[in-house]
Amino acid sequence: MSIEATPELLEGLEHWRTLEPAQQPVWPDEAKLVAVTERLAGLPPLVFAGEADVLTDRLAAAGRGEAFVLQGGDCAETFAEATADNIRNKIKTILQMAVVLTHGASLPVIKLGRMAGQYAKPRSSGTETRDGVTLPAFRGDIINGHPFTEEARTPDPERLLEAYHTSASTLNLIRAFTMGGFADLRRVHEWNRGFLANNPAYSRYETTAAEIDRAIRFMAACGADFEALRTVEFFSSHEALLLDYERPLTRIDSRTGLAYDCSAHFVWIGERTRQLDGAHVDFLSRVRNPIGVKLGPTTTADDARALMDKLNPAGAPGRLTFITRMGAGQIRDLLPPLLEKVAAHGSPVTWVCDPMHGNTITSSNGYKTRRLSDVLDEVAGFFEAHRSAGTIPGGVHVELTGGDVTEVLGGSEHIDDAALARRYETLVDPRLNHQQSLELAFQVADMLRGA
Repeated sequence: MSIEATPELLEGLEHWRTLEPAQQPVWPDEAKLVAVTERLAGLPPLVFAGEADVLTDRLAAAGRGEAFVLQGGDCAETFAEATADNIRNKIKTILQMAVVLTHGASLPVIKLGRMAGQYAKPRSSGTETRDGVTLPAFRGDIINGHPFTEEARTPDPERLLEAYHTSASTLNLIRAFTMGGFADLRRVHEWNRGFLANNPAYSRYETTAAEIDRAIRFMAACGADFEALRTVEFFSSHEALLLDYERPLTRIDSRTGLAYDCSAHFVWIGERTRQLDGAHVDFLSRVRNPIGVKLGPTTTADDARALMDKLNPAGAPGRLTFITRMGAGQIRDLLPPLLEKVAAHGSPVTWVCDPMHGNTITSSNGYKTRRLSDVLDEVAGFFEAHRSAGTIPGGVHVELTGGDVTEVLGGSEHIDDAALARRYETLVDPRLNHQQSLELAFQVADMLRGA
């Protein structure tokens, strides 16, 4: 027997429309937008409420220090890059990182992809001007195109449908890879195939894989059942930025009559849209998914505590994750007092570090980039702050790709300013390549052992 939603819940899910939501495009054809969102509302959900509930339980464990969150993927996914090879390589990279963390820290790792929905990006300006021509800013493939032409930059509601179908095919492939034997831990060596072999991170990973092989052979000799090693849990996530996409994909769970945003298992509110009285906070306060909030260097303890009251008034473990993005130079000063005052509030929070967004710089030759050393230093500062506050470092949130791009400076490949031009492929923010991602995983594993 299905349980219906209350009229109050359904009315509340529309309240965001009265709040002038930030970071939304100006759609030139309102009638076309309405037609598209009505079509979206009639399509099947991309994920299911029960899966989101499982993730809530997993995130609660991370908040208690019983697991660790690894959240990774593209800064902004593109429709053109949603190929089988690209998806497989991102999954392999995340699986390899998770193996390094689990082996090094003896903790379960919650694998959370910035995948199958990360198609919208906030922008500092709604327009872009080149050579005296001003056009709408590129806001991600779900809204408009990247080429600097009036046709491409005009927001098109049909892109919402393309985002849905591309997300569905991506999720289908993720499920096939993670449930069909590809992710079997006994194939740990095979995940390295196809990546560059002549680098230190590759060699160190192979050493770890060999140790896991020996442990598995020992357990097999003891008669262990390895059926559980064949599959892994893998959850999807993205920033819930474009509310004209999130609302049509919100569904009522027939078990409970409650609302879930079924565009992803986990959705987060960005630093630019976390206003307490804003549309994004209001909307996500009304769905039951586990949700995150990005907290930058301007965040006060009062801001954080008010968000806790608004987004998790019942104090449910695993419901709310704070994702800090302070910058390597500020995290050691800003995070400890925030941790202490949030802990004093008493409601559970899972803390995750985003070491990417607070460390963006411009290279000498004009590329938007980051230094791997700054990324690693912010993660180290995150662990140090939690150690001093007596709280739990629950995970990391990174922008990465499975390819051998050259977008972030440093690492054992010694990528410098000149090398950025070699394979700089991102349309928005720079991402860690495969080798840098493994380097990060090994360092985080060392920090977890120390914690």
